[in-house]
Amino acid sequence: MKQTYTLLTPDDLPPDHRSGFVAVIGRPNVGKSTLINAWLGQKIAIVSPKPQTTRNRLRGILTRPDAQVIFVDTPGIHQPHHKLGEFMVETAVRALPEADVILWIVDVSVLPAAGDRQIAALLADRAAGRPVILALNKADLVKPQDVAAHSEAHLALVDEPDWLLISATRGDNRDELLDKVIFHLPLGPRYYPTDQVTDQQERFIAAELVREQVLRHAHQEVPHAVAVVVQEFKRRSEDMTYISASIYVERESQKKILLGAGGQLIKRIGKAAREEIERMVGTRVYLDLWIKVRPKWRKKEQELRRFGYALPE
Repeated sequence: MKQTYTLLTPDDLPPDHRSGFVAVIGRPNVGKSTLINAWLGQKIAIVSPKPQTTRNRLRGILTRPDAQVIFVDTPGIHQPHHKLGEFMVETAVRALPEADVILWIVDVSVLPAAGDRQIAALLADRAAGRPVILALNKADLVKPQDVAAHSEAHLALVDEPDWLLISATRGDNRDELLDKVIFHLPLGPRYYPTDQVTDQQERFIAAELVREQVLRHAHQEVPHAVAVVVQEFKRRSEDMTYISASIYVERESQKKILLGAGGQLIKRIGKAAREEIERMVGTRVYLDLWIKVRPKWRKKEQELRRFGYALPE
């Protein structure tokens, strides 16, 4: 069932003003969050070279004089191996019937994989009648001799799709893709104030920024076994914010890896995360990090709920 929202209808909106929800879907690590952050001009979704970085459904709000676009960034659709993975896939799937437009991001530098065919089947089942735009991303990485064959292989997954070859990082056709998205949105009012860029609270984004640095600095099995919870987020003065956060892992060996020799790795993670959070909150930040062990938390429903990975009924 589609949610209802309070509509904002300023008198100065043009009669052809467009608005709506755009579900941004795709396999893990195809550039969904990178593209949304670029359009918004600031980071609301963390990014890393590791797949399955995005775990929750996030909204990024772009307001222009002629349109308001609510991008719904979703976890990468993949074959899940534990309850966290099941939560992530179901989160993405639930965004489809609620969307006005579906923006499907694929990696054109490679041929379609099983995950792409899985998404094509989901679209046919869950998104019938909704406009689908296929963004062939990573044009900067595809070999010139492979552009035509790779593009045609992806386009064959959808019946008569609207599409564009883009590079989310380099900017190729990024503005043109945004215009294409807005063209497919229905006429409508603004759902959010013009200065709002996300529906997420600073506390949630701070936790994600810490997790982002774990993804960037840690390796092997550690990054995907991590959850971050902010216990305290308090503005102590006009130029200082105090944040206390716990980083949860599944095994003592993972805790030792995150600490690093003499605590050096967790210090590097904390320094990098603090700098990102300071850019968000606009003050200096004192970031207090703790590492705790919750055995097999990714496989336990109760633990997932504790960490905020629970679907609404």
